[in-house]
Amino acid sequence: MKTNSLLLFVSFILLLTFSSFTTSDKGADRGKFVVVLDAGHGGHDPGNMGNGYKEKDIALKIVLEVGKMIEKNPDIKVVYTRKKDVFVDLFVRGQIANKADADLFVSVHCNAHHSAAHGTETFVLGTHRNQTNFEVAKKENSVIFLESDYEKNYSGFDPNSPESVMSILLSQEEYLDQSIQLASLIQKKFTDKLKRKNRGVKQAGFIVLHQTVMPSVLIETGFLTYREEGGYLNSSKGQREMSNAVADAILEYKHIIDGNVGEYAFIEESVSNNDGAQPKIEDIHKDITFKIQIAASSKALETKPYNFKGLDDISRMKEGSLYKYFYASTSDYNKIKELEEVAKQKGYSSSFIVAFKDGKKISLAEALKTTAN
Repeated sequence: MKTNSLLLFVSFILLLTFSSFTTSDKGADRGKFVVVLDAGHGGHDPGNMGNGYKEKDIALKIVLEVGKMIEKNPDIKVVYTRKKDVFVDLFVRGQIANKADADLFVSVHCNAHHSAAHGTETFVLGTHRNQTNFEVAKKENSVIFLESDYEKNYSGFDPNSPESVMSILLSQEEYLDQSIQLASLIQKKFTDKLKRKNRGVKQAGFIVLHQTVMPSVLIETGFLTYREEGGYLNSSKGQREMSNAVADAILEYKHIIDGNVGEYAFIEESVSNNDGAQPKIEDIHKDITFKIQIAASSKALETKPYNFKGLDDISRMKEGSLYKYFYASTSDYNKIKELEEVAKQKGYSSSFIVAFKDGKKISLAEALKTTAN
């Protein structure tokens, strides 16, 4: 009896100890920048098999290497949708990212084509501008046919229907600017650092990106069907170099969104005000407010000049898990273009103009269609 009581007591102590470690680990991760890395395909879905190479294996090796690199940063937590050769439903990949309250979702794939096409391209969710982009999305989206209950899980979504693909595009609209920013950094690393052929940043209706509620990109690292490129991606050297480039881009993206806000000493700078020049012609758009987005960060800072390199007239808006910071506010499009140059001179080189109507963000193209006074 005493032995049983002693065992019970020891078990209780061990349980308390384990619980304290678990709580401590969760606490240590709180406030970190969360990156979800998604290796495309897996298990009974090999992906494309150009020249006999397996997309699922190459994507996984690249993803694991990227994770190993960026985890060296103590402020980053990496979550994987898969770490081994298993099949994961597309909607589950999105659920993993959403549950992790991720700041970024990065999906890695390899391309294929019947021609001699080669090079890298990075996609964000958006309107497929041409048939080629639609075909790439259709190929990746067709994975859902390998899933059980796909009709239920995707509410009748049909990868073969352009209309069906168009219907999913609005969900990522609020994260589009950040997704494009990350995609551009990835392509720049591939092109400048590795000298890969740049096929650009593109938009298409990928269902895996539709499932996420954070900035998300899908990388096509190259064409396995192009013999030289397929061999490169299947090699340890190629996988290491591609991983390095992706990791560098993610770290630079984090640096940008964290570095654009923070405590800066007020710096006096002379900005030309065109003294003596003819007054600018106004271009007023009724009911439209133009602002300049200068930063996006997980930090909620006071909108004071010392936090934004001396700029005043700063406003803040929360979208998803990020705070977006805007400089200036006017209905005069010519004036906002002048102020955009002021922001760039202050050091916000990646700043851009955004438009609002009735307090809601709208596309700049839509705003400029409104009749100017």
